Amino acid sequence: MFKPTPNSPASSSLFSVNPYQNTETLLINASETLASLNALTGGLAFELVGSQRGVMLAIQQMTELGQMLVERALEQLSPSSVL
Repeated sequence: MFKPTPNSPASSSLFSVNPYQNTETLLINASETLASLNALTGGLAFELVGSQRGVMLAIQQMTELGQMLVERALEQLSPSSVL
């Protein structure tokens, strides 16, 4: 496939985050994303065996820790919006 022009810096990323979004909204979305990942990895871990299961459970644990950190930051930012 031939592309007549190279990628510009703005088009080199498929996804982006709105630079004008407020911190609380970003943290809420990060928390929801991590919660979804936690559910997916937890379900998948119990379909695996051996070392693969251990790796998946480790990923789930890291996801849970990340979610706890995001929720704590959200609580510090706005105590009334605790998830």
